Amino acid sequence: MKAILLTKHGKPAALKISDVPAPQPKANQVRVKIETIGLNYAEIQSRKGLYRWAPKLPYILGMEAYGEIEAVGPGAEHRQIGEKVIVGAQYGSYAEYIVVPEAQALPAIDFYSPEENAAFAVNYLTAWVCLVKMARMQPTDRVLIQAAAGGVGTAAVQLAKRFGCTVYGTAGNDDKIERLYQLNIDHAVNYRRRDFEQYIRAQTNGQGVDVVLEVVGGEVYKKSVNLLAPFGRVVVAGFAALDLQKWNPVSWWKTWRAIPRASISQMAVNSYGVMASHLGYQLEDTPRLLNTWQELTAFVQTHQIRPVVGATFSFDDIAAAHQLMESRQSYGKIVIKIGE
Repeated sequence: MKAILLTKHGKPAALKISDVPAPQPKANQVRVKIETIGLNYAEIQSRKGLYRWAPKLPYILGMEAYGEIEAVGPGAEHRQIGEKVIVGAQYGSYAEYIVVPEAQALPAIDFYSPEENAAFAVNYLTAWVCLVKMARMQPTDRVLIQAAAGGVGTAAVQLAKRFGCTVYGTAGNDDKIERLYQLNIDHAVNYRRRDFEQYIRAQTNGQGVDVVLEVVGGEVYKKSVNLLAPFGRVVVAGFAALDLQKWNPVSWWKTWRAIPRASISQMAVNSYGVMASHLGYQLEDTPRLLNTWQELTAFVQTHQIRPVVGATFSFDDIAAAHQLMESRQSYGKIVIKIGE
């Protein structure tokens, strides 16, 4: 089968198509013929060798995909051949086929296109876990979404709005700001043009916000904490500001300073909470994963929420897809299509 087998870390040019043996399902596993792949920023960091959750080289990149089950291993009783599924995994989705435990092949959403199904799992589960399960978001909350025009960001904006919250978001250009208003966000600010902390303080009459979903780090994290109202909650779900260069000691210092940190004494004075989440570590907790999936998909179907697919690429152009995401010019989710 064709696959992107990462043999060395580097720039997007390191993503080359290889011919590798198709995987065979073992006990309690299924094999999925992949149709569409969802791109995630974590895969950019993996390609660079900066992602702690990535396996050792060589490995096939990719954390999520949509396709059809074409083989099942012994003991796999809950999924069937021919069933359309969304796959979540640590790696392996940049390929024509993937094998996963059957619990990680989740039922596709009927009213979604193949592209929308590929754009759903990682971003919406991340947003749901951070906002609902951890921050305990309430309809009366003022919610700030950092990097609101990205895959996780657009998912979080949609979920928080349907919850009834007042939603604030940041993005890096005016086109993204306009698109966020098309998602019915209440307030969006171009952080390159104005200080988002000052803007949101003005919009909230100095009260700040109750919940922040933070995925950047550095000064963005610090300002996010400063904006928390009493009893506020910030959930860290990423570190996009990470720019560690192994042979540049100056970058080590900058990276160390940019890592989000919590001050217990400051938290006690201002009565707020700092939390962090990484969806991947929850994959092995099957009951919790399935329960969360059922809650999320029920909410999405009730409110007819659809993922924002900002760009699609062919499998041969996956390096260009990485370049677009890394440029920070993309909006919503980037999806890769395999075959026609």
